[in-house]
Order: sequence, then structure tokens, then C-alpha cells
Amino acid sequence: MSSRTERHAGGGWRNWFFGIVLVAALIGAVLHWGEVQGFAALVERARPEWLGLAIALQLSTYASVAAGWAAVLRRAGTPRRLGALIRIAVTKLFADQALPSAGMGGNVLLVGQLRGIGVERGTAVAALIISMIGFYAAYALFAIAMLVLLWFHDRATPLMAGLVTLFLCVALAIPSLALWLRNRGSEPLPVWLEKIGVVRALLDNVAEAPGELLRDRSLLTRVAACNALIFLADAGTLFACLRALGSDASFGTSFIALIMASIVVTLGPTPLGLGSFEATSTATLRLLGISFEVAFAGTMLLRLLILWLPLIPGMILMRGAIRRRRHPMHGARPASAPARKPDPRQTRSGRGAPDESRRS
Repeated sequence: MSSRTERHAGGGWRNWFFGIVLVAALIGAVLHWGEVQGFAALVERARPEWLGLAIALQLSTYASVAAGWAAVLRRAGTPRRLGALIRIAVTKLFADQALPSAGMGGNVLLVGQLRGIGVERGTAVAALIISMIGFYAAYALFAIAMLVLLWFHDRATPLMAGLVTLFLCVALAIPSLALWLRNRGSEPLPVWLEKIGVVRALLDNVAEAPGELLRDRSLLTRVAACNALIFLADAGTLFACLRALGSDASFGTSFIALIMASIVVTLGPTPLGLGSFEATSTATLRLLGISFEVAFAGTMLLRLLILWLPLIPGMILMRGAIRRRRHPMHGARPASAPARKPDPRQTRSGRGAPDESRRS
């Protein structure tokens, strides 16, 4: 098989995933076109100083995501420009919104995007795993803090406690699964898992993450802090949106609504969080004393800022990533990957060791 055919076979599932993300985003845009049309009316009601703060906070989320990856790459001795990482962050957060899937949508694309800017496979996978650990560590901490705040407001319900408990199980399971796959190394997978090309490719990638990076507690803390800043910026954005509409809502109220809505979207992933985020955020704000009109309008303004406005640049960057995968630049040097021992399963079957170039 030629190298060109091998690259096509190895990247086929990624191209399909890119396509699914774009289709999901388009479907969501069509179904929620009324939200986009209502943007002008919402802006007319908003106080410009608070609206400007909301936009600035949202821009900071992309820098925070990129800063977490930059910390991993610096620690690995392969620093990259923050601007290039911010472009990847826009693509990742767009994929996370289009296909939430417990926050895994953008993570599936991250390794390939980092490889595209010359990062070695092992380092890219380490950035993926450490980002996942940092994300869910911050997410779990804020989920517990949200439940405590609800208890202080005397608004905690068994349903909310159950949702937080279920989410904490998910937050623990996903990073644990990634670390388990990494520690598993080249051990054979169950037969039914071997037939899933995505799982097999992820297993081969995860096994290459350098252990010294994954054991660096200082690095894990810095990446978790970067992810915590993202949640705080999103909560601050909702706070600014409510204030822009004339509400006297506190930051704590906005924080509770943002985290609760995010948990519901995480546990019940639908493309773009269709309706679930808006309904949960509005209901939580109403529970905490915000009028329905202001709660709904503030939530819709938040969604326009965190989802619909970044939709166009996210789709443009996603399309560019698809073109680069289908038509790689001539003369580009792929990042080197460490040599791997032949897979005993493939050796026994007479197919020889797998070609790593197929999984770039």
C-alpha cells in the first residue's frame, strides 16, 4: 500500500468526524435560527459597557484553553506560538459545542490538530490527556461548589444532587479511562473493540504519552487552573449579560445557573445543546429569584456570545483542517514518533507491524 493510501486510510475516520461536526452545527443553526434573528433585539436592550465585558470574557476563554496546551508543550520542550494554539482552541470549542458527547467532541480532534503544527505524537497525546484531567478536575470542583451554594440558598433538591453525583461519576470515569488505556500499552483489546477503528487508533496514540508529563503534579495543577478560568469566564459572561439587561443578579447566581446547565448538556449530549442549556439555565435563574423574562433573555444573549458568534470562524477553521488533511502541504515535515515494538497480534497474523504513518 502506498504512503498516500495509508494516510487516507488512517485519516478517514477523522474526516468523517469533521463532517459530522459540521452537519450537526448546520442542523442546530437551522433549528435555532430564531435565536440568531433575535440577536439585534437583545443587543438593543443591552447596556454597552456590560456587553463589552461579556465579549472580553469570552475572548479570554480561547486564550485560557491555548495557555493550558502551551504549558504542556513548554514542559515537553516543544513550545509553539500562542496564536496557533488559539486557532486550534476555536476549532476544539466549536466541536465541543456541536457534538458535546461529555466534552469529548473536540478532544478527538486535538491530537491531529497539534500534529498538524509539528508537535510529536506522544506530546500531543500527553496534551490531550492532561487537558482532560485538568478540565474534569476543575469541572468537578465547581459542580461541588455549585451544590454547596444551592444548599446555602436553600434551593438544593434531590434531583440536583442526583445530577451532580452522576456527573461526578462521569468526571472521574473519562480521565480514568484515558489513563487506563495509556497504562494498558500494546496489550490486546477485546475482539469487539478491535473492530472499532477509532478505539484502536486512540489506544495506539494514548500509549505513546510520556509518563513523566502525566506524573508532573505542578503541570497538572497549572492546566487545571487554566480550565477553571474558562468556567469562571463563562459564569462571568452570564453575569455581565444579566447586568446588561438591567438585572441585579449576583455572580454566584450566574455561576450556579452556568454550571447546572453545563452539567445537563454534558450528561445528555445533543448537537449544540439544543434547548437543554437554555431551559436549564432559565429554570435555575428563575429558581434563584430572577424574573423569567430577564433569565431567558440573559441566557439567550449568553448563548449568542458563546455559540452563535464563534460559529462562523469555527466552521471556517474546521473546513481548513479538513482541506489540510485531504491535501497535505508538500515538503511539510511530519513530527517524528518514537519507535514501537511490533504488535504481537499483527505479527501472528502475518501482517507485520502497523505503520504509524496511518495514525497521524
